[in-house]
Amino acid sequence: MKIHNPLVSVDWLNDNLDNKNLIVLDCTIPKVTDKSSIYNDKKQIKGAVFFDIKNTFSDKKAQFPNTILSSEEFQEKAQELGVNNDSIIVCYDDLGIYSSPRVWWNFKLMGFTNVSVLNGGLPEWIKNNLPIETPKKNQYKKGNFKVNYQSQKITFTKDVLRAIKDDKISILDARSKGRFYGTEPEPRNDVKSGHIPNSLSLPFGDIQEKGKMKSKDELEKIFSKHKDKKQIIFSCGSGITASILAFGAELSGLKNYAVYDGSWTEWGSSNNLPIEL
Repeated sequence: MKIHNPLVSVDWLNDNLDNKNLIVLDCTIPKVTDKSSIYNDKKQIKGAVFFDIKNTFSDKKAQFPNTILSSEEFQEKAQELGVNNDSIIVCYDDLGIYSSPRVWWNFKLMGFTNVSVLNGGLPEWIKNNLPIETPKKNQYKKGNFKVNYQSQKITFTKDVLRAIKDDKISILDARSKGRFYGTEPEPRNDVKSGHIPNSLSLPFGDIQEKGKMKSKDELEKIFSKHKDKKQIIFSCGSGITASILAFGAELSGLKNYAVYDGSWTEWGSSNNLPIEL
């Protein structure tokens, strides 16, 4: 079975929950600005597999948080979760749509296309009284997934530095307007305030409504001013909510986008890069 829409409903997922090729990934992480715990009395969608963004699917040796794994490491870790080339993957998280698009983008970057995000995540699932369970520790049969790395889906600091002088490239920042303009402090103490020169503010909440993505028509309107650009680069604090913007762009029909993996944590930690307020 092929997924033709990168956004699936809870009804669609429930109807297909018994498909032998389906893998439901719990992609939950806490917000960097939220100091409370979301793991008390943890529940998950029935049969879900935990995709550990922080501890398994990020480079722990990297200087900055959430740095993407090498393609070889990603392939190995995904295989350990039982991912096959013919798998159907649905990503969700406990906060509606927050960290699940990061995992969707991870798989797109690695050349896996049969992947989607659950609209509304676990809150929508529970609201509809669909089956949940307490997480279990499972061993999975090793999968045969092979990476087909798509380098156009990711950008690095050197690419963004060149892009700020190119009016055919848009740089959109998913952080709050307060963080973008430096009127709110950064949640990481060693990161400066401000934004990348010539970037534009598009807080990720502006493309969502009550934990779900806005409609295709609304997303097309939001991204319409960037549709003729040769590239759109998405940034945020550390690559998580930039992936929400990338997901919104995909839903609007755009394909020429990339996520700045280091995002503001990398840019704002440097003493050699230009910053605007």
